[in-house]
Parts: sequence; structure tokens; C-alpha cells
Amino acid sequence: MDKALTENYIALLREELIPAMGCTEPIALAYGAAIARQVLGQLPRRTRVVVSGNIIKNVKSVIVPHTGGMRGIEAAVAAGLVAGAAEDGLEVLSRISEEQVEAIGAYYEEAGITVEQSSSDRVFEIDLTAEAEGHAVRVWITDHHTHVARVSRDGETLYQGDLPCSEASAADRSQLSVERIVEFAETADLEPVKELLDRQIEYNTAIAKEGLTGKYGAGIGRVLMLSYGDNVSNRAKAWAAAGSDARMNGCELPVVINSGSGNQGLTASLPVIVYARELGVSRETLYRALLVSNLVTIHLKTGIGCLSAYCGATSAGCGAGAGVTYLYGGRFEEIAHTVVNAVAINSGVVCDGAKASCAAKIASAVEAGLLGMQMYMHGRQFLGGDGIVTKGVEATIRNVSELAREGMRETDREILRIMLECSGGTDACSD
Repeated sequence: MDKALTENYIALLREELIPAMGCTEPIALAYGAAIARQVLGQLPRRTRVVVSGNIIKNVKSVIVPHTGGMRGIEAAVAAGLVAGAAEDGLEVLSRISEEQVEAIGAYYEEAGITVEQSSSDRVFEIDLTAEAEGHAVRVWITDHHTHVARVSRDGETLYQGDLPCSEASAADRSQLSVERIVEFAETADLEPVKELLDRQIEYNTAIAKEGLTGKYGAGIGRVLMLSYGDNVSNRAKAWAAAGSDARMNGCELPVVINSGSGNQGLTASLPVIVYARELGVSRETLYRALLVSNLVTIHLKTGIGCLSAYCGATSAGCGAGAGVTYLYGGRFEEIAHTVVNAVAINSGVVCDGAKASCAAKIASAVEAGLLGMQMYMHGRQFLGGDGIVTKGVEATIRNVSELAREGMRETDREILRIMLECSGGTDACSD
């Protein structure tokens, strides 16, 4: 593999495999709020938050870490304003003390935080204005969780990003393909990525263990282990689900994300880690399998886009299936068929926001990835013409991209409308 392509893939991994505490959309809000407080120089008396519909969808139902169990946009903004450390990026809330938790709660009650839905067409947009003592600071985040497009104080621009995140990226995602990914994983010098992968293994394993032992959300990981036993395939699903159980429900441990999502980072990594331990493979083989899984996930998610109506966990489940296939000795042909099979099984699973049930979707996504692998190992496969499956893995991936980006736009709007009409905290089966 040529040097330029290798360096591009390494740059891509460095961009995407980063740590975050909590669900990334509320954390992005807290990050923007922390910047606003820093520039304003004091706690604001009033804060106006204008966000895209997909931000609302992914913040509405998750617990914000270090808030004592608070949920929603206002909670995330209050936490960032009171105690956020902007220099920590997506770990902006990681250093909050017990005293600050109490201060967040008190400020939340009287902060004057208002929320509006943006009228723009941007999928990812946070436009936050904080006011105090006759001064106003505006922070505008677009396209990506940490892409600060503009910061202004009293109408004067202090910082303005020249390009949206996708264009400013150091890595070229158009060079991704399943064949190249497998070649890279097979041949790459591991030294430049070893630290990234070690951190992913450490962080994501730790939060999965927490999800399996603690009481978080619906406890999908624990339910799987109690119901279906300790076989490796169930363990792979349970560990990935348990990580999400904890993350969606206020756990204060960090996660190494993938494509802007902790759930995708957990799904792409934990099944591969579980299978690697079961099979007794070397650390090097685990690293290379994680390269396959992470990059296949990024490849699929690049086409689908940020915060679409298409559940990102399904992409990561495909990645996990590809990574496990690598552990069993599969290479391009076997991995390509695994990806196509997995895509066909779970095509069109909708994202109805970040919440406790993400853990169950993760379990389903991992199951699809593993079934896709088993199908090909037993000489079975989906063929071109089976739904969105067409000839060639890259052509099928393009079909998934079109389905998610174009076909599900109206679905996304309808999901948001339904969510905003729904009440929370009640038994779904009671009248």
C-alpha cells in the first residue's frame, strides 16, 4: 500500500477515534456553552439556544453526566455554563466536582435558558447566545461536534472557521474502500495507531463492565447475559449493549467514539475485543481486526452522513462483523460478503434519537454483523437484486448512502414530530 494512502488512513483514525464523556450531542452543547461562558467572563443571565432538529432528537432523552440525572438541552447547556472546561473538548464535563453538580442544579432552575428549533437546512447546528451585564456572546457550531464555525462578542467576530468540518478534515474519506481497508489493516505499521487502539480497548471495555454491573437504563446488556448465556456471540452483543446502557444513562466514564458517536465506537470495538479474547489471538491480530472494524464503520457512516434517520449502529455492526471475520482469517472476499450480508439484514433501521433503547439496537446490529459472517462461512449470501443489495460491495454501500441521505429525509422529520409530541417517564403500555 502506498505511503500517501497509509498516512491518510492513519489521519482518519486520529480524527475519528477520540474520547468523549456522555452522548456526544449534549456534550457538544455543553462544549459550546463552556466557550460562551469563557468569552463572556461570567455566568449569563439569559441564554438562547437555536439547534437543528437532529440535535433535539439526540439530546431529548439522554442523561447528561455529572448533573445528578438531568436530561435535555437545557441541562447540557447549564452544565457547560457552570462547570464546563472548554479546553477538554468532548470531555468538557469530565472534571466536575460534587459542589459543582449542586451549582448546576441551582443554576438550571433560574438560568433563563430558552430553546428553539433552527429554520436552516443544516443537519448539525448549535447556535448559542449568552447574555449578561449588557454583553452578548454568540457561539456557532456546525457540521461536527467540535467544529466552532464562529464566536462573536457584542457583534464583533473573534473567531471564524473558514470551512465546514468535512472540507477542513485532514483526511480524504473518498479514498476509503473495503479492499483498501483490508490491505491497510494487513500491512500497516502499527506504531502510529497503537496508542489510539489501546485507548479504545481500555475505555470501551471499562464502560461495558460498568454497564453489566451497574443499574443503567433498561439494562439490555444484563438482560442478554441473564437470558441467553455466556457463549461468545451473546457476550459480544451484551458487552456492546452494556456500554450503551451506561453511556446513555449518565455514566461518567469516557468512551472512544467512531464517526462522532460513542454508540458507534462501542459497537465497532467491543464485539471484536470479545471475540479476540475468546479465540486467544495475539494483540497484533486484535489491533488489525480493530482497524478493519473501525475503518469499515467510518466508510459506511461517511456515505450515510451525520445524524441521519438511518441508525448509525447498523453501520458499526457491519464494521464489527468485518472485524470478527478478520479474526477468523477472513480477508477481502470474506469481509466484503460479510458487509453486504449485514447491510441487507438491517437496512433501513431508523434512528429515533439517543436514548436507553439504543442499547437494544446495538445488540441487533451486532447480531446482523455476526450473522452476515456466519452466512458466508456456510456458503450463503445475499445476491444483487435482493432489496438494496447490488453487485459489488462498494456499489451496495453507495445504495445504503442514498437510502440514508435522500430516501429517509422525510422519515427524519416525521420522527422528530412524533418525538416532540410524546410524553416521557410513563409506562408505554398503560393508557
